[in-house]
Amino acid sequence: MKEHITIKEAANILGVSPQTLRNWEKYGQLVPYRNPINNYRVYRAEQIRAFLEDMHNERLKKGRFRIKVVHVKD
Repeated sequence: MKEHITIKEAANILGVSPQTLRNWEKYGQLVPYRNPINNYRVYRAEQIRAFLEDMHNERLKKGRFRIKVVHVKD
């Protein structure tokens, strides 16, 4: 995995939209780094992994999690 990832890549990993990431930044929940050349938002891969793990743990605490239905052919 790359060391830094774009906002689009981070959104895909977390299962949210890029706008959600911008909102989380606004409220200080997930703060990106800025590319010094173009000022784009970038995230450290480890930061996203840790945030994803925290999201998962919060869902488990609240008793909410997604169940994926898979059909298996005989």
